[in-house]
Formats: sequence, C-alpha cells, structure tokens
Amino acid sequence: MKPFLLLSTRAVDRAADNEYEAMLHFAGLEEGQLQRVRMEQRPLGPICLDDFSGVILGGGPFNSSDVEKSAVQIRVEAEISALLDQIVSRDFPFLGACYGIGTLGMHQGAVVDRTYAEPVGPTMITLTDQGRADQLFQGLPDGFEAFLGHKEAIRKLPAHAVNLASSAACPVQAFRVGSNVYATQFHPELDFAGVEVRIDVYKHAGYFEPSEADALKERARASNVVHSPEILRRFVELFARE
Repeated sequence: MKPFLLLSTRAVDRAADNEYEAMLHFAGLEEGQLQRVRMEQRPLGPICLDDFSGVILGGGPFNSSDVEKSAVQIRVEAEISALLDQIVSRDFPFLGACYGIGTLGMHQGAVVDRTYAEPVGPTMITLTDQGRADQLFQGLPDGFEAFLGHKEAIRKLPAHAVNLASSAACPVQAFRVGSNVYATQFHPELDFAGVEVRIDVYKHAGYFEPSEADALKERARASNVVHSPEILRRFVELFARE
C-alpha cells in the first residue's frame, strides 16, 4: 500500500506526537503507512502525490484568518496552498481537520472568520442530507458527538462546495470539494486522552481560561465520543491504493 501523508504544524512535541499516534491508531495504520512532515520545523519541499494514497492535514495553533502572521505561518500557508492547487485539480484524496478546514476553505474562496468559534470539548455533529449520502460518512449515525475547539470557522461556503455536517453553534462542520477532497471542523482523531493532552498543551493559548482546564477535562470525560474516529478508518478504506 502506498503510504498516506500527514502534514503537521504543531510546534509542541507532546501535541504533535499525540496527534500522530492518534491518527495511526484510529486510521488503522502502521508507522510506515503514515509519513509525517512537521511543517513548522522545515520547508515541505517537493511532494509527488503519485507516491501517496492520500493527504491528511492536522490541526494546530495557526488560524487562516489571523491578521498578524509569523514568517513560519506565512511559509506554511503558501506551501499548503500550492499543494492544494494540485490536490483539488486532481481530486486527490485529502482530509483536513480543524486548521485543515480553514486552509481548504480559504483556498476555495470560503469566508473564514471568528463568527462561529466553539469552546474546547465535545459537541453534537449533525449530518446534512448530503452528508448522510456521502461515502466518507457511511455507517455513522445522523448525529454523533465529536471533540473540537476552534477560534475560527467557515461562515460561508462557495457554491461549488458541499456542506456535509453542522452543529448548533457552527453551520459548517464538514464539507467536500469534488468527490475526494474533505475537511472537518471537529477533530476525528481525538478521544478523551487526546483532548486531555490538548488542554494541557494549549492551556495558555487563548482557547479557554486556564482556570477552566479541569472542568473541561471533566466535561470531556463525561462525553460519548465514539463515532467520529471512524472517519479516519473510512478515509483509509476508501483511498488506500497499491
């Protein structure tokens, strides 16, 4: 099987390594089947999509709608945008999570801003009619809990994008471009252990008041997030190729 490519932008090793391990676990992949590039550490360099089964873009501290951006963020966004040019034109399998939805959204002309931010924790995701019929969400219930926490979100999709899921506080929780290019606002790779890591790592990053950390962990522990990780396994099942 050709490997999948994971693009990471998390500068904190604990968060980056936990993300990679969770992607491996829930996608059912071994280390050699998921090649990781930590884009915050080095330039992406040339990528030949024919060498991979698909591309996954994880979350991270960057926001596409940031007014002030570091040199690293500007470089990362330019490299991802150039790669998305190829991915979208070829309808190449892609799954972006959190930062990935803002990045793909901006690339496709969506309005991305701070209107529909959501606090860290579990929330109920509801599939649209198109989502219920979509290949990536086959087998999932119409409504399921997932973990998230984001400062920006899609406010308006372009006409050619298909809205696949929403939540009470955020109208676009997942969308598709073409047949194989996907992004989710929520984190399909997160279980309680992963959320606990993110809460610890990003305690002072402006997602929540630091004094709320323990309460957020308790809320996460009481949730029922069991279905959203199936999206990763399904992505691999659909697009793994020799």
